[in-house]
Amino acid sequence: MNDREPLLALNDKIVAAVTLLKAGKNVAFPTETVYGLGADIANPSAINRVYEIKGRPINHPLIVHFAEMNQLEYWATDVPDSAWQLAEHFWPGPLTLILPRSSHVPLSVTGGQNTVGLRIPDHPIALALLRALGRDRALVAPSANRFGRLSPTSANHVYEEFGNKVSMVLDGGTCKVGLESTIISFYNSTAILLRPGGIPIASLEDVLKQKIVLKGNQDIALRTPGNLSSHYAPATPLEVWPTESIQQRAQQLNKNGLRIALIVWSDSDYLSQAANENIHLFLMPADPIEYGHQLYATLRQLDQKGFFRMLAEAPPLDSAWLAISDRLQRASYNTSTHL
Repeated sequence: MNDREPLLALNDKIVAAVTLLKAGKNVAFPTETVYGLGADIANPSAINRVYEIKGRPINHPLIVHFAEMNQLEYWATDVPDSAWQLAEHFWPGPLTLILPRSSHVPLSVTGGQNTVGLRIPDHPIALALLRALGRDRALVAPSANRFGRLSPTSANHVYEEFGNKVSMVLDGGTCKVGLESTIISFYNSTAILLRPGGIPIASLEDVLKQKIVLKGNQDIALRTPGNLSSHYAPATPLEVWPTESIQQRAQQLNKNGLRIALIVWSDSDYLSQAANENIHLFLMPADPIEYGHQLYATLRQLDQKGFFRMLAEAPPLDSAWLAISDRLQRASYNTSTHL
């Protein structure tokens, strides 16, 4: 095998994927955040099928992915200076900007709203696919999983979710971020965080030289991806407990002989002592970036082990952990409100 064969094989796969997309099929592809379920923005039936495959409400908007910065004003209008600042600094990257949609974005993509979520992904396969699709073309792509469930961070996760419902899955390895993109909207010239994600809020504030407002502090009626109270959930019920309470909760369940997965980030003797034949300890990284990278894959793995319940140690109350706190809170919404 020569050094060019893997590249040629990938190029062939990109060509095949573009052919499928232009024929109205759906293709899953890797990004730096999670795998996306792609449809050609110019094909209404392909967009409708995204909603059908995922079981996603049609009023829940999709994010538009494109490849070049000079396409921003093709998909959006009235782009404020602050949005340009963020785009120029963080694109390609895990940042989605909510902006007024242009006439090129169908309402089926935006959930009937006059705003659209836009981003340039930071993954070589995603960018190659988008560029091969052609000028003034884009992919609408939510995460490639059933609605409300764990997002996929590998090609195998997509196959587990959908089987042959997707025409093609481009395998780009494990996603380097592992959490969905940060979503920022602009309301009365104010930058508002609608979903924490792969970019820390402090990094956004450093670029803008101003504070980012949290959604809860603004009364705006705007539907965005991943903002339902229950989302990103494993099949096994998940509870989130403070460090000082999680062992007590585990022992309470252990009295009934129930198998528990104890997911912790603080490597302390206090928590290690809780482990026994029914309480299985899983140590996550104490670094929020690495924790985010491993979170969904870990929850998927534990989902397959037949635990009665997962108990997760609440992350630190620090802005660097905001995205982790958000995902755990939504993933545990139906079983726990302790975060």
